[in-house]
Amino acid sequence: MMRQQKNRKVLVYFFLFFLLGTISNKNLNKFEIPKINEIKITGLSDKNNSELLNNFDFLLIENLLTLDKKRIEKIINSNNLVEKYEIFKRYPSSLEIKIYPTKFLAYIKKDGANFLLGSNDKFIFTKNKIKKIPLIHGNFKNEDFKNLKNLIDETNFKFKEIKNLYFFPSGRWDMETYSGTLIRLPKNKLKEKIELSNIILTDNKFENINLIDLRQENQIIINE
Repeated sequence: MMRQQKNRKVLVYFFLFFLLGTISNKNLNKFEIPKINEIKITGLSDKNNSELLNNFDFLLIENLLTLDKKRIEKIINSNNLVEKYEIFKRYPSSLEIKIYPTKFLAYIKKDGANFLLGSNDKFIFTKNKIKKIPLIHGNFKNEDFKNLKNLIDETNFKFKEIKNLYFFPSGRWDMETYSGTLIRLPKNKLKEKIELSNIILTDNKFENINLIDLRQENQIIINE
């Protein structure tokens, strides 16, 4: 078995030696690796695709074989609109970058401006009208919001019904719905209390609820 492997290696080396020996300097001068002449970016709006594309002008003097992938990834990751992406080499001379945009989950106000919070944990400045996502108040960490969002998604409470979220230094949250109900949540047993608030809101016994206070153990305060 070892002898057969040795014989194969000898044949491979012989073939390479023969191939290199048949290529003259004249042929090498004629041989050119095609440069990239087309870069295509998809997934974002036309404007954002174009702005991102402008960062890749340096690639037009490169070729696909010697592409600096880390440099490309660094540029893409610096764009806060990007959730994830794929890079495709289209030989001989085209490059395609497919962007999967982040999903806007909430927004904050800072110095009179609006900043969207994406599912990629990044903030994006916007002048556009904010769609139906909650406004977050208070000095929270992204991890605080992510934990709350994940817990809500595990219950029957509809996240899209939340108009405002209030984070307190103690580490707890209040939620205000579009129908005007303020839900005061405890720091502990959060998932259980969120589910309970949904049961109360969907119960026909209650109408026009202004407040659901669930901060105390074994106690529910409801104001109509």
